Amino acid sequence: MIELRTTSREVFIGNISVGGGGPWALIAGPCAIEDEGQALRTAEEIALICARLNIPFIYKSSYDKANRLSAASARGVGLERGLDILGHIRSEVGVPVLTDIHSPEEVPAVAEVVDCLQIPAFLCRQTDLTIAAAKTGLPVNIKKGQFLAPEDMIPIAQKVSSVGTGGVLLTERGSSFGYHNLVVDFRGIPIMSRSGWPVVMDVTHSLQRPGGEGNSSGGDREFAPHIASAALALGVDALFIEIHPDPESAISDKKTQWPLSRALELLEFLKRY
Repeated sequence: MIELRTTSREVFIGNISVGGGGPWALIAGPCAIEDEGQALRTAEEIALICARLNIPFIYKSSYDKANRLSAASARGVGLERGLDILGHIRSEVGVPVLTDIHSPEEVPAVAEVVDCLQIPAFLCRQTDLTIAAAKTGLPVNIKKGQFLAPEDMIPIAQKVSSVGTGGVLLTERGSSFGYHNLVVDFRGIPIMSRSGWPVVMDVTHSLQRPGGEGNSSGGDREFAPHIASAALALGVDALFIEIHPDPESAISDKKTQWPLSRALELLEFLKRY
């Protein structure tokens, strides 16, 4: 019998189980925290949709977009305000939360508030950062660098799991393909699954055209259903989809975030897999 993937270990993000042969989970929210009202409303609406469709949901948004092409680009609300907002979402909406970290110095404060620490793609090889995250005992979601082969993520996962007890997730987010473009090599999903840890498909970041808008990234949002359904067909453990109430007004990833008004439509489509 042909098996596309082996069953991964189970990792708990708050009360949500990811991997272990269970149903796929959704990691979703606006790319960056822009204000508390918008963040809470978005979290509440996605949570209601996921409850209706029986999809495990983890809220994601970044307090700081530290990797910016232009100095003029907005970065978000910052660490202190961002953690306040994430804490409110966690308590008021009642869902686990996940956010990026960028330096070892940020880790202790962030770990007090969130349920999972995320390593941005460009920082996935930074040993001090990944080890600091692992030592908190929280699960660590490591995004594959656009410059790495999928098999390169296996020793990174081993490095993190050797010092942490919270578990590891590995996230595919596309690979650099010439200038201003990314491509998804779907062989990466079964390759990264050889680590034994859950694999996540970052749908919307994989559709970026980095630097494609001059001082910001462009992208191809319309292909999100295609990338997501292909990943689910391969047995991915979770989908990462950035969802925004008004993507064209967002401070980042205007061309790839999925509109909140179409979240139900997309998730109903994906529930078939």
